[in-house]
Amino acid sequence: MSEQRSALIVDDEHDIRELLVVTLGRMGLRTDTAPNLAVAREMLSTVAYDLCLTDMRLPDGSGLDLVSEIATRFPTTPVAVITAYGNVEAAVEALKSGAFDFVTKPVDLTVLRGLVRQALDLNTRRQANPEGTTLLLGDSPAMVGLRDTIAKVARSQAPVHISGESGTGKELVARTIHAQGSRAAGPFIPVNCGAIPSELMESEFFGHKKGSFTGAHTDKLGLFQVADGGTLFLDEVAELPLSMQVKLLRAIQEKTVRPVGANTEAAVDVRILSATHKDLDVLVAEGKFRHDLFYRINVIELDVPPLRERTGDLPLLSDAILKRLAYAMKRRAPSLSREAQAALEVYPFPGNVRELENILERALAMADGDTIDAQDLRLPHAAPPVAATAAAPSASVAPQPTSAPPPAAPVVPGVPPRDTGTAALPSFIEEIERNAIQQALQEHRYNKTKTAAALGITFRALRYKLKKLGIE
Repeated sequence: MSEQRSALIVDDEHDIRELLVVTLGRMGLRTDTAPNLAVAREMLSTVAYDLCLTDMRLPDGSGLDLVSEIATRFPTTPVAVITAYGNVEAAVEALKSGAFDFVTKPVDLTVLRGLVRQALDLNTRRQANPEGTTLLLGDSPAMVGLRDTIAKVARSQAPVHISGESGTGKELVARTIHAQGSRAAGPFIPVNCGAIPSELMESEFFGHKKGSFTGAHTDKLGLFQVADGGTLFLDEVAELPLSMQVKLLRAIQEKTVRPVGANTEAAVDVRILSATHKDLDVLVAEGKFRHDLFYRINVIELDVPPLRERTGDLPLLSDAILKRLAYAMKRRAPSLSREAQAALEVYPFPGNVRELENILERALAMADGDTIDAQDLRLPHAAPPVAATAAAPSASVAPQPTSAPPPAAPVVPGVPPRDTGTAALPSFIEEIERNAIQQALQEHRYNKTKTAAALGITFRALRYKLKKLGIE
């Protein structure tokens, strides 16, 4: 016989505690109650609970303090908060502090039971597979850190916004969060927000009733209803028009949708993950993306590193990609020659992992034997990083035959000529980047948002480069 699950209920209102005790008791849970933080802390120090429910306002402090403490001291114990109806700011703050989810007063028992089941399912999955599973390959510090962060955010219900350049694998990150969370048994519904015509968006997201408009011959479920009980992944969320952003915000906040032509709203239980390669901070500042929606979907932010910042992962990634492609082609997976590996390591991969897949698929088709050589890769002429391209396109030099004399070093304004006998290429490129960034900062009076836009990089990428290059 399995051990009975337990829950701690922290609320200063006797009626609320009794309601929760009865509801959780009928679900087979053993419950303890605490009227304040002091008693709750004492109980947590002696009993290992499978779940904690706490009110936001307690006589001797805030429920947020308890959320933070449990997230730090008892990371395997999901904690959900009870908030006043409509207090979205408090709920968002609780999720940022590490809460699993939240429920509003007056407590909807159906919503509460669903929350409890998901929390317990999460613990069951963790016990069955303590190491977790992931499809994100790589042993570089950037990828190890990303996987660690994913493991933490997967256990909550908080909306996550995934940022990163095109081709870095943002959808794969979203699928990993879903697979490691309590909703893994539910559907994962990806949607490219930029691919839906604006006139059909409301119907696509919320569904419609038969006869609600010309062509609506039958009832149709929207993406929210299809994803009910699972995860809705909004890819390229920055492409949503402002009119749709308003409706999306309401659906996320109220957890209800109204199909086109319907008179009533329908409850939906969906976790929202979103992604874009654009800088939402800049779009918010320009009035192209709603400030309130940004903070609602950006409770937790994940930045997926570009491939050029994790070149140590290239052998592992290349091997996995070649094996997958070869299996699909029903042939033996070839290996990369040393020259091919060296060529990949110095290539900047502006298209990131997606471009690596395309290069290897082409090479697999062109290679004659069981080894892929450098010439089979057919790499484009190496291009400098984005910042350098924006300021000094002449810095890109086509590779020359080994028998030919080395070409003259490119002349870049503000950068001393490169001594090819003593200076390494990475340090030279860094010098180009530093000069381009400093010049752009001066031109835009050190406004970092405008500087990033002028350089064609994200605000976050600019901050990273400023720190990396030591620019104050």
